Amino acid sequence: MPSHSPHAEPVSRSFDVTRRYVRVRERRDDGFVEFDFSMGDPGLSVELVMSAPDYASFCASHRVCQLSDDEAAALDLEQLKWRYGEPGVTE
Repeated sequence: MPSHSPHAEPVSRSFDVTRRYVRVRERRDDGFVEFDFSMGDPGLSVELVMSAPDYASFCASHRVCQLSDDEAAALDLEQLKWRYGEPGVTE
């Protein structure tokens, strides 16, 4: 698991169930996209896999917000804090 800077800021957004977020994990060579999808809170997500055309349609129909690399890194750091008790700790 990669170590992150303890100075990254967590994504601070109010909970709004009408907001949808995606975080692309991988665009695979076989044409599928692995991504996280969340509603209201980008820190609570489900992992999904769809073909690239289905992914594009899914994103359009849900009017998603793509998380930036910085937002994704901040979410990773926040999850490490919950898992290990402090930010930046990986073991």
